Amino acid sequence: MTNQKGKVYLVGAGLGDVAYLTVRTYNLLAIAQVLVYDALVDAELLQLVSPDCLKLDVGKRGGKPSTPQAEINKLLVKHCQQGKQVVRLKGGDPFIFGRCSAEIEALKAAGCEFEVVPGISSALAAPLLAGIPLTDPVLSRCFAVFTAHDPDALDWEALSALETLVILMGGQNLAEIIYRLRRYGRSLSTPIAIIRWAGTPQQKIWTGTLETILEQTSGVSLSPVAIVIGEVVGLRRYLQPENIDLDNSPERTTPKTQDMVTNLSNSTSAISSTSGLPLSGKTILVTRSEGQSSQFAELLKSVGAHVVEMPALEIGPPSSWEALDRAIARLSEFDWLILTSSNGVDYFFERLLAQGKDIRALAGIKIAVVGEKTAQTLRQHCLQPDFIPPNFVADSLVAHFPEELAGKKILFPRVESGGRETLVRELSAKGAEVVEVPAYQSCCPSSTPPSAELALQSGTVDIITFASSKTVQFFNQLAEKIFSDHSEENQSSVVANYLEGVCIASIGPQTSHTCRSLFGRVDVEAEEYTLEGLTQALIKWAKNS
Repeated sequence: MTNQKGKVYLVGAGLGDVAYLTVRTYNLLAIAQVLVYDALVDAELLQLVSPDCLKLDVGKRGGKPSTPQAEINKLLVKHCQQGKQVVRLKGGDPFIFGRCSAEIEALKAAGCEFEVVPGISSALAAPLLAGIPLTDPVLSRCFAVFTAHDPDALDWEALSALETLVILMGGQNLAEIIYRLRRYGRSLSTPIAIIRWAGTPQQKIWTGTLETILEQTSGVSLSPVAIVIGEVVGLRRYLQPENIDLDNSPERTTPKTQDMVTNLSNSTSAISSTSGLPLSGKTILVTRSEGQSSQFAELLKSVGAHVVEMPALEIGPPSSWEALDRAIARLSEFDWLILTSSNGVDYFFERLLAQGKDIRALAGIKIAVVGEKTAQTLRQHCLQPDFIPPNFVADSLVAHFPEELAGKKILFPRVESGGRETLVRELSAKGAEVVEVPAYQSCCPSSTPPSAELALQSGTVDIITFASSKTVQFFNQLAEKIFSDHSEENQSSVVANYLEGVCIASIGPQTSHTCRSLFGRVDVEAEEYTLEGLTQALIKWAKNS
C-alpha cells in the first residue's frame, strides 16, 4: 500500500488513430503510470505514454484467448490500490459496448476512485468518414446501433422496420444479417455500406445492396467493420469532395505526423488528408538503431505513409578502447582514415576528444567515407571528406579510390563484431596496410516496442524497411520471439511465413543479400543507396503494385 492516492480512468480511445483522440485522453496517456489496453486499432497510441509506464495488454491477439473480465477487474483494483494513475484504454467510447459496468462495480466495491472519459464511437465516426449521414429529414428520421455477434438475441422484426441501421461486430455474420432482414420484409435493393478499419490508413469501404454485397466482399476479412444499412448510404456519392473517386479509390487515409501530435498537445486539431500522396494507405515498419533520428520516418510520412518505428539495433562502446586509443596515439603514421558508418564517425571522435585531442590531430590524414549520411555526420565534426565512392557502398570504395593504394597505411574504425571483410581484403590486395580497430559494438535489443509488436501480430504492416544487414539479422531474432507463440513451425521458417505478402525493402546490395538469406526474398532495393533513394524506390513500387 502507498500514501499516494490512485485513480482509474476508463478512457475511450475512439477509432484508435491519434487524429481522433480527445484532448483529455491525450493528456491522460501522458501521465499514465499503468496502461491497461484492449485490441487497439492503431498501435501508435502506445507510444504516447511515458517509457516508464507499465503496459498491460488484455486484448485478444493472434488467436490467443481474451483475458477474463474478472482478471482485468483485479488488475485495475490492484494498481489503483498501489497508488498508481491507471488508464484503462478501450476502443471507441467506454459506454458503447465497452463492458464498463463490471469494471466500475469492482472499483466501487474496492473503494477505488475512478473517472469515465468519453471517446468517439465508430458507430458514429465510421459512417461520417465514409460520407454517410445517419439522419436525414426525408430518408432517415432515426437510426439504431447494435452488435450482431449474437443474431439470435435481436428483435429482427423491429429492427427491419427502422430506416437506418448501424451494426458493429457483424462482419462474420453478414450473410445471417441479410437473411434476417429479408425475412422481415427488407428489400434486396436496400443500400448497404461496409467500412473496415474506419479512420485509419487501412480504411476501406464497400457499397452495394443487400443483394450484391456478399459477392462484393467474398473472401475478404471483414474485421473490424461498421455496417450501415439504409437509403442514406446512397447520399454518399453527393456528400464527398469532388476529388474522391468512389468507384476506383475506396480507401481513405488520415494524417499521421508529428505536427498533429504537437497540435493535440496544444489543445487544437490540425487534420489534413494525405489521400493522393504516393504512399497513402501504406503502413511501413521502419527498423533502425536505438535512439536514432526519425528523419527517415518523417520523410515517409511526408509522402503519405503511416510509420511504425522499431529499434532493431542497439549501439554502444566497444568492450575495450585499447586498440582505438593505441591507433589514435599514432595518428600521424596513417595516410587515410576510412569511415563506413555514422556510428563509426561519432565513436571515433568521441574517443579522440577523450584522449585530449581534436580535429587538428588529423592534419595530413585524408578521410574517405561511405555514403552521404556518413559524410553529413563527419561534417557535424567540422570536417569534409576527401573521398566518397560514387555508389555509396563500401565495396565500390577500392574500385574508385582516388590514388594508388600500394604502401598506404589506412586506419579503419569499425564495429567490434567485424564485417567489411571484402573491403579489407581488396585494400590489402592493392598493397595497403589496413589497421582495423573496434570503435563501437552493436547488439540486438532485449525487447520490441508494444506498438511495433502489435502492428506485426495484427498483420497491418504493408512494408518493412532495412538500412543495414545488422538490422535484418536482429529484426529476425526479435520477430522469432514475437511469432513463436503463434506458430508450431520450426523457427527457421516462421518469420518468413508470417511476412508473406509484406514488402521487404532494402537500402542496398549487402542488406538485400542478408534479407534473401533470412527471408528468401527482397521486393524493393534502392537504386541510390540512401534513405532518400529507398523512399523513391518505395514510391515507384507503390505505383506499380
